[in-house]
Amino acid sequence: MESALARALLYTLEAAPRSLAEWLGARYAGLLDLAVPRLRQTADRNLAIAYPANDAAWRSRTIDGVYQSVGRLLVAFAKLPQINLENVGGWIRYEGLEHYQRAKARGKGVLFAIAHLGNWELSAYAHALLTEPMNVVVRPLDNPVLDEFVEARRSLSGNRLLSKRDYARSILRALRDNEPVGILVDQNWSADTGVFVPFFGVPACSNLTFARMAFRSGAAVIPGFAVWKADERKYVLRFYPEVEMTGDGAEDTARIQAAVEAAVREFPDQWLWIHRRWKTRPEGSPSIY
Repeated sequence: MESALARALLYTLEAAPRSLAEWLGARYAGLLDLAVPRLRQTADRNLAIAYPANDAAWRSRTIDGVYQSVGRLLVAFAKLPQINLENVGGWIRYEGLEHYQRAKARGKGVLFAIAHLGNWELSAYAHALLTEPMNVVVRPLDNPVLDEFVEARRSLSGNRLLSKRDYARSILRALRDNEPVGILVDQNWSADTGVFVPFFGVPACSNLTFARMAFRSGAAVIPGFAVWKADERKYVLRFYPEVEMTGDGAEDTARIQAAVEAAVREFPDQWLWIHRRWKTRPEGSPSIY
């Protein structure tokens, strides 16, 4: 039933003209806001931590923007079967592609540091169409029927999906073959496998394995995010300069998180503040939530 409902929702967006789909996507995201109020509460708490000088009205407007961003993401995901090399330019364009090309020329693979900023689904899909397929690390959904449906869409442009449950060997093999690999690095991590580094000035438990694999493989680390540009009515897939790895896992992880933070500060209403980013706390620290 859960899968059928999700598929029906996506099919209404897929079948509708893009302008109508964008209106519906905004309504669906608004319903999510109303149906699960704890998500807005989490976002408000996160924004209060990250931007202590900003008032409640600013936080509320920013959260509204987050839900608008979620609505746009739903529309793009629903339309993936219709996006191809001929029309992808109407959805997204590159900026900073030279950073990727320079990294690729080194021949040791590219690790994309991706975040829940803008449209991470469309960014990977479009890169496969415009340049080359990539390997994307995903966490399987709890609902196996829905997971199969989502994975099929994510693979339509040729991308290869690597399960988060067993991905280290697959990533290193892809990097040895000079292939790009995309990993979301902005999620809360468990204390036993992560490391606490600053994120908006607050210790955040972050993925330590990403930095270690980057240094071990010699792969270039390129932050990349597809952000919405309202004046163009499309996304810009922006690649940032390479983040140098030193071999110090904690320091390198802090550098990666700093790059994500800088991008989020550029587009604060497009990051997924509804995620409990600071859920894991240093030993002895009180819960933020």
